[in-house]
Amino acid sequence: MNLSRETELHVLRKIEAVQDQKTLAQELGFSVGKANYILKALMDKGYVKAERFIKSDNKRGYRYLLTREGIVEKIRLTKLFVEIKRREYEMLQRELEKANEQL
Repeated sequence: MNLSRETELHVLRKIEAVQDQKTLAQELGFSVGKANYILKALMDKGYVKAERFIKSDNKRGYRYLLTREGIVEKIRLTKLFVEIKRREYEMLQRELEKANEQL
């Protein structure tokens, strides 16, 4: 399963704050099926693990946790995202300066 880095980061950032796939899907603006697909892909990569709620009446109730590898990947992707945005900002600054010079 091939996910974009942006999708991975988005999910890795949200996963710690939610308790189930339905809530995660709502938080991300995805369908439950898409959230399930993404969670499976992240579990296959070793970034996320699912734990069953022992005291839950709903035997399908799981919570999703980042693994150590998931935390490392979240940090790496966050740094990458910040660097991309910094470059975009600098490029826009140069364009703005050029436009102001032409006035």
